[in-house]
Amino acid sequence: MITQADEPDTIDLHHRDQRRAVPVSVIVPVKNEAENLRRCLPALSWADEVFVVDSQSTDETEEVAAEHGASVVQFHFNGSYPKKKNWALENLPFRNEWVLIVDADEVVVPELAEEIARRIESGEAEGYYLNSQYYFLGRRIRHCGYSECWNLRLFRHSLGRYERMPDATGGRCGDNEAHEHVELSGRALRLEHMLEHHAYPTVAVWVEKHNRYAIWEAAQYDRIRAEPIPAGIGRGKRFKRHLKRIAWRLPMRPAIRFIYSYVLRLGFLDGRPGLIFCVLLAFYDFLATANRYEQSLGNATECHRVPGRMDSAAVAGRS
Repeated sequence: MITQADEPDTIDLHHRDQRRAVPVSVIVPVKNEAENLRRCLPALSWADEVFVVDSQSTDETEEVAAEHGASVVQFHFNGSYPKKKNWALENLPFRNEWVLIVDADEVVVPELAEEIARRIESGEAEGYYLNSQYYFLGRRIRHCGYSECWNLRLFRHSLGRYERMPDATGGRCGDNEAHEHVELSGRALRLEHMLEHHAYPTVAVWVEKHNRYAIWEAAQYDRIRAEPIPAGIGRGKRFKRHLKRIAWRLPMRPAIRFIYSYVLRLGFLDGRPGLIFCVLLAFYDFLATANRYEQSLGNATECHRVPGRMDSAAVAGRS
């Protein structure tokens, strides 16, 4: 196993056919993802090597990964930075120039794998954006603002890193980059075929993860509002970051999010899963707003406490 203190050392339990393998190293960040890995890893058999980067899972994650020929490495989060994907990009012993980031609940369909093999040989770009087909409660979500979800997932690993956005929550928002984007030094294009994203098998899982995302968003509020938006994340992500800055200032933000997703983005056409999904999106915005308000109360309390209160030692010193 690999930890931050160790030199990367991996053991491939299954030898891949090097004559057919595509020269791509895949990173799959996980924690307790055994069930999802049983669907994800067989769809990566075309890749030259697969690293499952684990956070001390307590289920069968490690065993399932080994069964499918992946190299399992362990990541131990220090509570701030680096998070899992950037640590993997810095420390794993890649055999290949190209890396692909795949979440455990995603599937690389054969058409996408064939396109990846073809496009990385073309030399036309240093990175590629992938779109996702989003599945929720057994149905593909085609509307709700989720018909397109482009992210830079395939790139030359020496040229890309996720935004460095440490927070002071002590790990409450998780150890993996969820909303940070890759900053790429080079040209990025789009792939035609899409990932399958089998998001959140239960509503409870959705709520647990988005509660952590809301804590992260609240922690990054001042940073994202004040700091320049990185040019390397791409024009589309820069535009969305500008929209987020505006959205954070809107009154009744959760209600606006529901109307936008369910009415303006035609979420009602996705049936009952679409309705539940749009309500959850509005709930997420409420959680982010509530966490930000809670954070501001803590900051205000600290600001008033320090100059305004004297402890017993100070009182004794003045008497």
